[in-house]
Amino acid sequence: MESGFGSDFGSDFGSGGGGGGKLDPGLIMEQVKVQIAVANAQELLQRMTDKCFRKCIGKPGGSLDNSEQKCIAMCMDRYMDAWNTVSRAYNSRLQRERANM
Repeated sequence: MESGFGSDFGSDFGSGGGGGGKLDPGLIMEQVKVQIAVANAQELLQRMTDKCFRKCIGKPGGSLDNSEQKCIAMCMDRYMDAWNTVSRAYNSRLQRERANM
């Protein structure tokens, strides 16, 4: 997942959109935004995995039993719900603050 994105990003970034060697600032900003979004999604997944594993898996083994599977599923659902709630509140606050500037 990451290696494919990185190679595409590098080739697009270096070409500058074919504009005679000049870099397009708008294109660069969009590519940076995409990379930041990917990094944020990876960090969210890593944190969620770490927290739910520690909470739900007492003794790691070759497979998960039913209670561990249910715990992992519920933990991940709650984590995503909390993440979405915080994200909406944060974005709403940013919009209010920008409107007041």
